Amino acid sequence: MLVDTHAHLTFPDYDKDRKEAIARAKKAGVETIINIGSGNGIEDNIRSLELAKSYDWIYSTVGFHPHDASKIIEASKDKKNDPFALIEKLSLDPKVVAVGEIGLDYHYIAKEKASYEKKKTDQIECFGTLLSLARKVKLPIIIHDREAHNDALFTIRRENGLEFGGVMHCFSGDVKLAKQVLDMGMYISVTGAVTFKKRAEALQEVVKTVPIERLLLETDCPFIAPESFRGKRNEPAYVLNVAEKIAELKKLSVEDVARITELNARRLFHLKGEVPSARIAYPIRDSLYLNITNRCTLACTFCPKRTQNFEVKGHNLKLSREPDVEDIFKAIGNPSGFKEVVFCGFGEPTIRLELLKTVAKFLKGKGVKVRLNTDGLASLIHEHNIVPELKGYVDEVSVSINAATPEEYAELCPSKYKGKAFSAVCDFIREAKRVLPVVTATAVACPGIDIRKVKKFVEEELKVNFRLREYQEVG
Repeated sequence: MLVDTHAHLTFPDYDKDRKEAIARAKKAGVETIINIGSGNGIEDNIRSLELAKSYDWIYSTVGFHPHDASKIIEASKDKKNDPFALIEKLSLDPKVVAVGEIGLDYHYIAKEKASYEKKKTDQIECFGTLLSLARKVKLPIIIHDREAHNDALFTIRRENGLEFGGVMHCFSGDVKLAKQVLDMGMYISVTGAVTFKKRAEALQEVVKTVPIERLLLETDCPFIAPESFRGKRNEPAYVLNVAEKIAELKKLSVEDVARITELNARRLFHLKGEVPSARIAYPIRDSLYLNITNRCTLACTFCPKRTQNFEVKGHNLKLSREPDVEDIFKAIGNPSGFKEVVFCGFGEPTIRLELLKTVAKFLKGKGVKVRLNTDGLASLIHEHNIVPELKGYVDEVSVSINAATPEEYAELCPSKYKGKAFSAVCDFIREAKRVLPVVTATAVACPGIDIRKVKKFVEEELKVNFRLREYQEVG
């Protein structure tokens, strides 16, 4: 299910085939289009809302583009026909989901030396007024920022413009700017520019760096057509090309990208849709993961559960009850299409050791590769060495070690086992290396952790493979 979070379908570019372009989007798998009201003064806001009311899956925004700022500031002096008052009135319609696109654009006015300062001042004033309006009507904001990064971010902070969320549309900055935007709580939206063969390196690096849970898809049509349509008019159907490129860069499936970014869009813009139900079996890339418990013996400082966020790559893993064997078999269905089935979820799978073995035996009978992701404390939990019991059931095990010393481990991953925990994890890894075909020790790149030290300990002391897991990147 794809969402084009930024389209200009009311622009004259679509006057001859608007309905056909919308139909092509639906056929391409686009579930929702957010049409942008700003761009051509007051009139386009009205047209955008009219379009949204004609389709139950199209929504509208309202606002004024920075290119129109001077004209809008001048018009606002007429209190009887104040354009800001009209925008506020339009914003109350239930089909309006955001104020935007609004912001600053110094690209063109920088060439107009005589009027530069006046136009810059008008843009900042218009932007500030619209940020205040968004806060008043309790709507998120869609930001246009071109060659005005510092002023744009400062103005947003000054006006407390992100009280109801926001997105930096058509992101054109670098990784450093992306971090600032994320730190402010905004989403980052990506266009077909990410597909370009030339001059797309910086944006592609941003996509690789930013968590998928903070990305949105857009076309910004009729502009910025993807590489395969360069020189042609862009349209919402081509948002699929954006999803495909992001999937390639993030090493995810297109389905993963669509699912996660759809959920992101629904959250930011409060779009209609079903709340994702809790998943026992959930696909990511070409693997099927099993979520058999939410219980865990650790309280890791980096775990998203600490903020009650039980989502992984767009899947809700908050179980209302622990599934039994039949629940799990039903959730798995036919596993033959997956590269592997992984016991993982948002809990420690080995807590339910007997159920794990029963399900693993079933999977092995189907010829499926089985992997176990574990904290390595199972032998402490069950008060005996359980690793030999996994032989024949588990083909590969990934063990979270996260530290190189007992002290660091206890601080990062506190548990009731205290000083015993780290040595138990190391013993589990050593025993697994003796019994199981493939063993990997993993660590999360938490701030302040010397990953090189952990890697050296894993490879030289435990003598197993090491894998780094990105901080705040789950799944």
